[in-house]
Amino acid sequence: MNIFEALRTSHDTQRELADNLIKTSGDSKERDLLFKELKTELAAHAAAEERFFYVPLIAHDITQEPSRHGIAEHHEMDELVEKLEKTDFSSPAWLAVAKELHHKVFHHLKDEEQGIFQLAGKVLGEAEKLSLAKGYEGEFVSQRLKA
Repeated sequence: MNIFEALRTSHDTQRELADNLIKTSGDSKERDLLFKELKTELAAHAAAEERFFYVPLIAHDITQEPSRHGIAEHHEMDELVEKLEKTDFSSPAWLAVAKELHHKVFHHLKDEEQGIFQLAGKVLGEAEKLSLAKGYEGEFVSQRLKA
């Protein structure tokens, strides 16, 4: 598995969780579980992706700015997660922020898969793509266990 395949696995999980989260209502067990799962997935993915995808890409001119943008979007998603944690699950404001997070997640993943991946493919060698995937997967599992 290369780095792109490894990242897409988590991307698919993020999409599914985000889609399911905005279908929930009120202060329900389902909303609580989905939110916790998405929060954990986003945090583990961001930490591992930044270390084993974005940091290596920052060294190259054509991927430096897109990498910084991707990291900035991780921060924006973190802020939305924090906002959701401070908002009552039964509040209409909670769903509005969850929809904003959903939009941000989908936008970010589209940017990566339809833009950054192509640029990264030009600067990363095949062996590096495999090595980064192993590092990413190890870090991702480690981060999930911390949650």
